[in-house]
Amino acid sequence: MEVKKNPKADLNRDSGLFFVIGLTIVLFVTWRALEYKTYTKNDVIVEMLNVADDLEEEVPQTKELRTELPPPPPAAPEIIEIVDDTEDIEETIIESTESSENTIVDSPILNIDDVEVGEEIEEEIIVPFTVIENVPIFPGCEKYKTNAERKKCFAEGIQAHVIKQFTYPESAADMGIKGRVFVIFAINNKGYITGVKTRGPDPRLEKEASRIVTTLPRMTPGMQRGKPVTVPYSIPINFILK
Repeated sequence: MEVKKNPKADLNRDSGLFFVIGLTIVLFVTWRALEYKTYTKNDVIVEMLNVADDLEEEVPQTKELRTELPPPPPAAPEIIEIVDDTEDIEETIIESTESSENTIVDSPILNIDDVEVGEEIEEEIIVPFTVIENVPIFPGCEKYKTNAERKKCFAEGIQAHVIKQFTYPESAADMGIKGRVFVIFAINNKGYITGVKTRGPDPRLEKEASRIVTTLPRMTPGMQRGKPVTVPYSIPINFILK
């Protein structure tokens, strides 16, 4: 009698499946072994700070400020005395100082001889040289009659006087100072030179120009409407080094 094997007990039936599963497991383990990585571990030191919970805070002590109360006001007097106003007041009578039409006023009689009259103050009248009726007459120009001739003679007399009195300041000449000085002055109603003003490049030249003008002689004053008047005049003086 031939013994038959149970088909369920055949071990070679699923061998291919087991081979594939085993091969898969081996390959997975091999792959994981190859992919496995290791890392170096660093030693970590943890420091802990212990903080005590029993901290005592010092609270500053404050002092109580005590202000003194102001003294109480003085008590009012218990009894108030009432004084009777029985004194008689004398009234002052003010008399009116107004005068009526019937009031006679006594006034002293003034004599004309008792009144002193002060001297009359003459008002200075200034008339420009170009418009004055009669120009001031320089000494020696009295022979001319017309105003134009006297003006010409006046200018020539001033020029001749400047040339005659001219002296160059030594200090200005040593320093090479030169220039033109403008001099303004006036012939007053008495014929004298007044109000000399100068303007120039140096005080030494101005001083010399002022000296020259102040030495001008007395002249016959200019006349305007028959009265002597003050006449302003100006001249330039050139200081030239040769």
